[in-house]
Amino acid sequence: MDIGASTACLYPLETEKALYELAIRDIKNMEIFINSVDELDSEIYADIRKTIADYNISVKSFHPFSSPMESLFLFSDYQRRTDYLIDMYKRYFERLSELGAKFFILHGAIISSNVPDDRYLERYLKLYRTAQEFGVTVLQENISYCKSCELDFLKKMSRELGDEVRFVLDTKQARRSKVDVYDFLDAVGDKVAHIHISDCDEKGDCLPIGKGKFCFEKLFAKLEELKFDGSMIVELYRENYTSYDDLKDSVTALQKKLDDYRQ
Repeated sequence: MDIGASTACLYPLETEKALYELAIRDIKNMEIFINSVDELDSEIYADIRKTIADYNISVKSFHPFSSPMESLFLFSDYQRRTDYLIDMYKRYFERLSELGAKFFILHGAIISSNVPDDRYLERYLKLYRTAQEFGVTVLQENISYCKSCELDFLKKMSRELGDEVRFVLDTKQARRSKVDVYDFLDAVGDKVAHIHISDCDEKGDCLPIGKGKFCFEKLFAKLEELKFDGSMIVELYRENYTSYDDLKDSVTALQKKLDDYRQ
């Protein structure tokens, strides 16, 4: 289990600049939120690769800016759009493979799109198998406004897709969905490969680590029981913290909590 942060925390700062700001704060494990397709090419991607090499960054995952498009493209009943998005995502998979990263984050269809379960599972499986050709695994994230907010639906994905499905647990999104983190982990925990983490209290569901009342030790114990060996990535929204140093402090605080738990 390792600790890191997402460049999404610094949005709308440009991706390569966000990566650099985290890197100079000695954060070594990162999820990169790609904010436009051109960031996978040309001088922007070269800048990203240079920072990764210069600061010995371990890239764990990509999160695509195109998540809101997935209902209309990946899960619609218009096959050409599905093929288009999968082709676009192949470019992400290629870059993930080049960087030695394993995971691609999927939000999936929004609730109001009313995508039939069978179609959803069929399209996820197609994307999953395409990514596997590049050594990449597509992770279904639990999102409060998407079908993936429903625990019964995630159980169905796990049951029907068997070994060809993996998940991201986002703790703030679980709170917003009124889903208990431990119910989520009991349902699909052996298939959770990655975690988006934040603190919380009665005043906020997405706080810097150590600024709320979440019991991280209980979470560590559950993850240990499940033999979780992925990354816990600090993911905050820009309004949830004051300065970029707060992100470093969150990573440090979470690492200390984990180290203390292990002792």
